[in-house]
Amino acid sequence: MTADTDTDPGRRPGPPGRLLGVDYGTVRVGLAVTDPDRIIASPLETLTRRDEAADAAYFHRLVAAERVAGLVVGLPMHTGGEEGAKAAEARRYGAWLAAVTGLPVVFWDERFTSSLAEDALLAAGLTKKRRKARVDRVAAQLILQAYIEAGCPPGGSSPAQLGT
Repeated sequence: MTADTDTDPGRRPGPPGRLLGVDYGTVRVGLAVTDPDRIIASPLETLTRRDEAADAAYFHRLVAAERVAGLVVGLPMHTGGEEGAKAAEARRYGAWLAAVTGLPVVFWDERFTSSLAEDALLAAGLTKKRRKARVDRVAAQLILQAYIEAGCPPGGSSPAQLGT
């Protein structure tokens, strides 16, 4: 979950403000947010998708309330680094989010984040029901934290950048 980039990790590209991490799913979308200085990511909430109009209204309210300056959408890659059908879906969703919010979107490799989130919640002693309610937003937090630790590269991650 790192990128090979010459971006200075201390530099925060783009307009100042918080970033919203998005763990795309066809039923649920996990969300996390950074602090304004983009140092730490925190889980925010899980959106249960309804329809395009309701989801668009939700994201309008959310980005305004949280003062979001950009979005980081998790890109589900195969273990070998290639993109498949789920990555194409995530890219379409990210393009939709960019159109709906008017904010820049980057994509970040999310390999293993859901299983890491599940493991962390299991280690915390949460019941299966509580883990299910939180896993998507914790996965979004892991995606977003990896992105900011890589220095917020403006192009996000790609298989070539990851050396795969």
